[in-house]
Amino acid sequence: MAEFTLELNDDQKQVRDWLHGFAADVIRPAASEWDEREETPWPVIQEAAKVGIYSLDFYAQQFFDPTGLGIPMAMEELFWGDAGIALSIVGTGLAAVGVLANGTEEQIGTWIPQMYGDAGDVKVAAFCSSEPDAGSDVASMRTRAVYDEAKDEWVLNGTKTWATNGGIANVHVVVAVVDAELGSRGHASFIVPPSTPGLSQGQKFKKHGIRASHTAEVVLEDVRVPGHCLLGGKEKLDERLARARERVGAGGGERVKNAAMATFEASRPAVGAMAVGTARAAYEVALDYAKTRTQFGRPIIDNQGIAFQLADMRTQIDAARLLVWRASWMASANKPFTSAEGSMSKLYASETAKKVTAQAIQILGGNGFTREYPVERMHRDAAIYTIFEGTSEIQRLVIARTLSGMPIR
Repeated sequence: MAEFTLELNDDQKQVRDWLHGFAADVIRPAASEWDEREETPWPVIQEAAKVGIYSLDFYAQQFFDPTGLGIPMAMEELFWGDAGIALSIVGTGLAAVGVLANGTEEQIGTWIPQMYGDAGDVKVAAFCSSEPDAGSDVASMRTRAVYDEAKDEWVLNGTKTWATNGGIANVHVVVAVVDAELGSRGHASFIVPPSTPGLSQGQKFKKHGIRASHTAEVVLEDVRVPGHCLLGGKEKLDERLARARERVGAGGGERVKNAAMATFEASRPAVGAMAVGTARAAYEVALDYAKTRTQFGRPIIDNQGIAFQLADMRTQIDAARLLVWRASWMASANKPFTSAEGSMSKLYASETAKKVTAQAIQILGGNGFTREYPVERMHRDAAIYTIFEGTSEIQRLVIARTLSGMPIR
């Protein structure tokens, strides 16, 4: 287990600088164009694949960094470049985490490489959990998976929504209900292989922010997948369901994690790091502007009203990063989140991103409200961090329940 440290080692600094260079030289110059086009930036993803950023090997190296700081460091730098394009580059990672959290070694080795493809044939993947009537309320999920024992196949029916890369993905990871009587305890995750009949893209959403990232509905109509596409395998699922039924029969008892929650718990600090990257980018624009913009014969940063805002912005960004790094290190060291540290990091960082980007617009004044300056886009992008992968309200609920031990609603 690596000791906790706030000092990046030489290898980490080299990776950070490499990612920062890619974000500055490739992502930022393309950010405005793809935000306006509201399309997946395939050329940028291909460039990321060519240099090794969009690859299974790169994310594996960062994921298994013994300090736990590889992933948050990478997320911060890429999202410092642009949130929409960065999400297009890293969005496949959520599906990969879903397989890592719930799959067998064989499933991990089989499906994750197919999610990325290679530099000559780039692929993406999608994690499909949310539904039109089941976002934060995962217990209300309606997508069903029924086992056809005669054919050793699972049959999936339902509609998923808010799926990053939904419908355009090579591999979809779908969370579905296998036992409705168990509520959220009766969920399981399934791989839907490429070109499986019955899976189609529904509505593609036109969004307020992160517009370079593809978000759409995924419709499942009698989608048949082989038995080996159940993540974790049927034997493990049957054992888990049996334990859940025993607890229900005994009047509840210990809470059982479901497939979607296992994925979100693993990814929350990474989302916090994304928010830190966006906040830092807006702060740097505002700082540079305040130092060069003159009013009444002096730079506006000479005014306490501006300088104190920038001081608060930087303090909040650094505090958010510290929370993210702590949670990331704890996860890497297999230390339990006894105070919901993962949710804390995501909550504080996402709220900080919204606040800091709004302050950046205010500091730039009328210029900040135009698309001539990037803070307008950054503010639109920042709104998503308090919504996806668990809203701020859900994070507060998780934290409050963890601290109190009470079933707060």
